[in-house]
Amino acid sequence: MGSGRLYAAVAAGGFRRYATYRAATAAGVFTNTVFGVILVYTYVALWDERPHLGGYDQAQAVTYVWIGQALFAALAIQGGGFENELMERIRTGDIATDLYRPADLQLWWLANDLGRTLFQLLGRGVVPVVFGAWCFPTALPRDPLAWAAFLVAVVLGAVVSFAVRYLVALSAFWLLDGKGVLQLLMITGLFCSGMTLPLNVFPGALGEVVRVLPWSALLQVPADVLMGKADPLGAYAFAAAWAVVLLAAGRLLQAAATRRVVVQGG
Repeated sequence: MGSGRLYAAVAAGGFRRYATYRAATAAGVFTNTVFGVILVYTYVALWDERPHLGGYDQAQAVTYVWIGQALFAALAIQGGGFENELMERIRTGDIATDLYRPADLQLWWLANDLGRTLFQLLGRGVVPVVFGAWCFPTALPRDPLAWAAFLVAVVLGAVVSFAVRYLVALSAFWLLDGKGVLQLLMITGLFCSGMTLPLNVFPGALGEVVRVLPWSALLQVPADVLMGKADPLGAYAFAAAWAVVLLAAGRLLQAAATRRVVVQGG
């Protein structure tokens, strides 16, 4: 099997794996929808006081909420993807078997995670957006090109998300307990992606910093592309640059970890 077909099969396997968890998917759709409603009313109250906060009008702020609920699980904004499984394999030593596979470790997990992303986007992302657009005034575009541009930004965001979580997972080679770094991943994901509030709302130097961090590619950038608030090419360049940097860092850390396994005879 060629390498391209191999990784396509891994991605398809990741999709099928998550498709079997029907009850969890239904529960996730319900949870995302309920949290979306709560956030919408919170945002409406906030935007009633500040009608153009962050450069959004109220309909755009409401749209931002539903985009966030659509991408929350798909891009693993709070974690919860492959990283837990990979860290467990590192802890138990099963990673040594993975390293002997005729496949690149990083690409294997990337393909698997992209399959998970596609399922979560379709399985958990579509219903909350449709519900939100039906029940609340939104600024969702009707132009198919805007949605196509958005999907490109989402794919790039998925790669950035994977690259961040891959680095976190590889830290298990050196850490006895990965709970702390996983909790840090949860906090940074919620705060720095714009899941709590749009990053455009953050004032001064704090806003400037969080907008250039990689987590902004997970929600803020795709949302702005969809609503016409960002130039798609500039947004793609930003996300792609972070993807390259973080994947390269993951490659270097993987090489160091592999040497560690070899030296220890794992």
